[in-house]
Amino acid sequence: MQWFKTMTTNEYIRNVKTNKWPSFAGKLWQRNYYDHIGRDENELFRIRQYIRDNPQHWETDEENIVMLNSILAMDRQ
Repeated sequence: MQWFKTMTTNEYIRNVKTNKWPSFAGKLWQRNYYDHIGRDENELFRIRQYIRDNPQHWETDEENIVMLNSILAMDRQ
């Protein structure tokens, strides 16, 4: 995965310089966040299904900052 990120970032930088692509001041890739490459059709289907279904689970997601803040507020009471 790191190789893929490096190569695509280098290609982007090269095109910014040579083909006048718009530059991007931030990071192109979010670091170490569930990096995964699908290896077959079944895995691709599972990943697509996860992406489609994920918004339905946002309210109960442990990493949802709004939910985390409400849990912390309840703990303080």
